[in-house]
Amino acid sequence: MATAQQEVAATTTPAFPPLPLKDRVAIVTGGSRGIGRAISLHLSSLGARLVINYTSPSSSDQANLLASQLPAAVAVKADISDPDQVKSLFDSAEAAFGSPVHILVNSAGVLDSKYPSIASTAVDDFDRTFAVNARGAFLVCREAANRLKRGGGGRIICLTTSLVAALKPSYGAYVGSKAAVEAMVKILAKELRGTGITANCVAPGPIASDMFFAGKTEEMIRMAAEQSPLGRLGVPDDVAPVVGFLVTDPGEWVNGQIVRVNGGYI
Repeated sequence: MATAQQEVAATTTPAFPPLPLKDRVAIVTGGSRGIGRAISLHLSSLGARLVINYTSPSSSDQANLLASQLPAAVAVKADISDPDQVKSLFDSAEAAFGSPVHILVNSAGVLDSKYPSIASTAVDDFDRTFAVNARGAFLVCREAANRLKRGGGGRIICLTTSLVAALKPSYGAYVGSKAAVEAMVKILAKELRGTGITANCVAPGPIASDMFFAGKTEEMIRMAAEQSPLGRLGVPDDVAPVVGFLVTDPGEWVNGQIVRVNGGYI
């Protein structure tokens, strides 16, 4: 015979569907490589219909190959720093699946690692960093705020960085661009009151990806791994399930937050 406690647990424990994102349309910018690719794969495993965004011609083959391997996915080229292309990205998503977009994950970003200081940073490279990381995030968030499905299930996630909290030298432009995104997303979450749409940032620490390795020596990579209490670099699959939780229904109560996914690095 079941105890009273067991009976209460049976009536209050939710039964989560095996595919919690079934029939929901998700755009993942920068979704063909690195963390974005891991997120695309994870959301697809949860049942989402994917729009895998890429920008550079060099990413076209990767994006299209990934889309061909998933049950419901398309690859769409768009530069997120261009408002017309951002609008076209959402138009393509709606046309591909005949539904409003439910989820935006903005994983696209650039990191120029050749400058050791703010004093040595070229203005053109500063502008490029902000064009993609800050302006791009603003444009996709603005489009999402106007076009995501209302009434529950709408999710906006922007990938930032735990360096916003660490404030390490040599990352001035990059951290500045991501700090701007974190501020915008916190405000956006409040502005979306009444829509059922949540907005959060996921801020990884050092992740073993092409972006992290670019311009770093073996010694720099080793030191980054040793700074983690877990003694290793993160991998994209450490980040994707966190994003997956935030965009499903059980993640609704997490809103307007910066979730630092870094293994205790900071």
